[in-house]
Amino acid sequence: MPVFIRKLGGIMNIRLATALDADRIFEIYEYARAYMKAHGNPHQWGDDRPEKSVTKDDIKNQRCYVMEDDGHIFACFVFTIGFEKEYEVRFPAKSEYGVIHRVASDGSKRGIVERIVDFAKKKANLIRIDMHEDNKTMQNCIERQNFKRLGIIYLEDGSPRILYELKEGL
Repeated sequence: MPVFIRKLGGIMNIRLATALDADRIFEIYEYARAYMKAHGNPHQWGDDRPEKSVTKDDIKNQRCYVMEDDGHIFACFVFTIGFEKEYEVRFPAKSEYGVIHRVASDGSKRGIVERIVDFAKKKANLIRIDMHEDNKTMQNCIERQNFKRLGIIYLEDGSPRILYELKEGL
């Protein structure tokens, strides 16, 4: 079910992505990779991440969302509820939590992370997100949303990531 966010002059929509959105999502990821490289974070997504197969899988499994304004998709993200095995190694949780991944925008709108966090808070009382140490933009955005840094986790390939957590209503 779409989530509508009121704004001046219209309604901004967050909805599940469909296969028809894939090309636009690929464009947004391309823009995000260029932005990361230009802002001191060239290694997190490199030249080809997230892979198209991962994005298609996210869409198929109904965990990829798009943000649109008057039918124009300007951002995307992945949101799931469950447990992330990499998080559980050092920071086990007693119950399932919301997880935000692969946040990207085309740069045309501000406040993307705030809107995503508001969306996630409606679905989970505990939200986690991890990021590359060089992703200062996202670290600043997440910290402004009152996420607390838990520490370092390691992905399957051994890459370190900073894990953040937000507890709501607990």
